[in-house]
Amino acid sequence: MLKIGLTGGIGCGKTTVSKLFEQLNIEVIDADIIAHQLVEIGQSALEEIVLAFGKDLLNVDGSLNRKKLSQIIFSDSQQKQKLEAILHPLIYEAIQTALKSIDSAYCIISIPLLFETNMIDLVDRILVIDCPEQTQIERVLKRDAMPLAQIQTIIDSQVSRAYRRNHADDLIDTSITNDKLAESIKKLHNSYISLSASQDKIVCE
Repeated sequence: MLKIGLTGGIGCGKTTVSKLFEQLNIEVIDADIIAHQLVEIGQSALEEIVLAFGKDLLNVDGSLNRKKLSQIIFSDSQQKQKLEAILHPLIYEAIQTALKSIDSAYCIISIPLLFETNMIDLVDRILVIDCPEQTQIERVLKRDAMPLAQIQTIIDSQVSRAYRRNHADDLIDTSITNDKLAESIKKLHNSYISLSASQDKIVCE
């Protein structure tokens, strides 16, 4: 099965593109969703995070205060590495498990930090979701009401736009109209179907 690694910077439109693939009956494994599930109440990863960062990160109901954690890790690179050491191996394992139940011709694995976490070996092709940095900032401001300085810190903590574009097998610009975006996804879909069929043929031979 062909595995497409979908990645892009914050606010680039990864979720929008993933939904368009889902509308074409293609299964999507989302690392962000997995990460959220891993830190739900009762999960061992949440217990590890509390041990590493303190109980102050918990809300009154015992759930993780994601906003507070985000502020900590993006203001201190060592704290960020500490969190990644807890979550990334678990996310990797969960993706591998999810792949075993995929039934579509190919699948999308959405990993925002694909390059930063060295998960490239998980995928056969890299699809980069791209837009100008100013568009990223405007989208995140509208979506999350996050302080501008924090948005810029997150952007700066990720690989550069140029790096992603230079390492892409396929590239989607989400600053185009919705109709053109859907058309671009449809073309990629047809291409991936063909590539998947070719891959399966080689395996059978």
